[in-house]
Amino acid sequence: MAIAAGARELLGVVTEVSLKTAQADSSPEPRAIARVDLVGEISRDETGRQRFRRGVGAYPAIRDRARIISSEQLRLIFRGDKTTFAEIGRLHNDTTVPAYVDVENLVTKHFAVLGSTGVGKSSGLAVILRQVIKTWRELRVLILDHHNEYGSVFGNEANLIGAKNLRLPFWLFNFEEFSDVLYAGKPPVPAEQDILSELIPLAKTQYLNRRHSMERASALRKVEPRQSGFTADTPVPYLMQDLLALIDERMGKLENRSSRMTHHRLIGRIETLKNDPRYAFMFANATVGGDTMVTILTELFRLEANGRPVTVIQLASLPIEVVDAVVCVISRLAFDFGMWSDGAMPLLLVCEEAHRFAAADPSVGFLPSKNALSRIAKEGRKYGVYLGLVTQRPAELDATIISQCNTLFAMRMANDRDQALLKSAVSDATANLVDFVPSLGTGEVIGFGEGMPLPVQFVFNRLSEELLPRSEAAAALPKDLNPGSRREFVHAVVERWRGSIMSQAQTEAPPEAAPSIVAETHTLRRNPTPAEAAEDKISKALQLARREYLNR
Repeated sequence: MAIAAGARELLGVVTEVSLKTAQADSSPEPRAIARVDLVGEISRDETGRQRFRRGVGAYPAIRDRARIISSEQLRLIFRGDKTTFAEIGRLHNDTTVPAYVDVENLVTKHFAVLGSTGVGKSSGLAVILRQVIKTWRELRVLILDHHNEYGSVFGNEANLIGAKNLRLPFWLFNFEEFSDVLYAGKPPVPAEQDILSELIPLAKTQYLNRRHSMERASALRKVEPRQSGFTADTPVPYLMQDLLALIDERMGKLENRSSRMTHHRLIGRIETLKNDPRYAFMFANATVGGDTMVTILTELFRLEANGRPVTVIQLASLPIEVVDAVVCVISRLAFDFGMWSDGAMPLLLVCEEAHRFAAADPSVGFLPSKNALSRIAKEGRKYGVYLGLVTQRPAELDATIISQCNTLFAMRMANDRDQALLKSAVSDATANLVDFVPSLGTGEVIGFGEGMPLPVQFVFNRLSEELLPRSEAAAALPKDLNPGSRREFVHAVVERWRGSIMSQAQTEAPPEAAPSIVAETHTLRRNPTPAEAAEDKISKALQLARREYLNR
């Protein structure tokens, strides 16, 4: 509604309509009464041009004329005159009027997309992010893609990183993160933790001394372990073989059988993890070493974008036991890089399934990952590191983190706890809009906060079919696959399954093989291994399945 109040027009949202009964109607006054929440005003500046601003400088008087707002005034409100405004949808009550978002306020003050499964959160986020990178070209976007959905959304503007090309060496993990990986999310063994916390700094010192000896052989100055200044959390390289050798050396000096067994179990635990091909992204160069931190940061955060400002981390391709630690490492590195670079490279970190990594319940999930995301939410703005959250269960998300998100996009939610949290997060003047959340359609959303000119219900723009987010696993086998081919496919899956958890040594010829079979081995290498053949079969079957899925 628009209410004339002198030289300005006050704008309000109708939140309630009531009707007088015939018995109470003893005057010719209108029988319908509307309750309006005032949200802003339109006035003229010194040049006579109309301007919209949030909040009101005066209140209407009795008998001031009210009317339905015009489409032109809606365009004035939602278009704005800033270059950082970007169109993301159409207003629900007037589809001729575009819904704009202020990209600068949206990103720099954090945002969240909330909604149940299947309401269009991923598609809505894709629309938002495509407009963000189009409007703010210097911004880098890193997406923690929990379901591998965003591989096709950004076309050539995204760098996809999954299990096959992710490089996140073990020495970049701090002590808590490495322990979470080592014990697969289970409580660590205190005695083994004490050994690691003492010997990891020694392994780092050995690596430093070895590097100095190679660089300056004539002026070698050995660094003593206690003088190195290293801790188990310092992000400097060391070799896993050095750590294992230190543990073995200490075990050899022990006389207590129980203590020796503790060291022996720790060595076995590390060896098992190091030889597991699923963890190759951590241990690929465990015995070679090398300080690759600059290369890793440049690749992860697209510091040299080359036309690709977006990084999509495909978490679904990683072992489920290590996902929490990987999210923690990446979030911590993002914040630390922003802090130590004084915010020179603005970065937006988008976290899918945020309630899993930043749960309100301290007994759920990996606490360091919640602390890393919380640190970005509370302090990231000062260092050019911003946060975007996506969740289907906002009531399970840490309240401190979601309270730092100054723009909320609320899609359909039926859960009472989720609706109650949303009502507590918005102002009283717009809380009535939350009552519409359970009845929103797919793709419909209510936008609140700093990134929106006004709280409003709108519909996200529709992306073309090839740009829609979709899980890479969202495809069934072709219907015309005969029983024999299906059984062959299952065999290939089993081979792939077993091959993914077999050590590299099990798939290669033993080094002591007799010379007489060396020539035969070289000949056989021209043919694919069983694991490679399995990968090929599965790849072809899934290609057929995806093609059928897209045609449907």
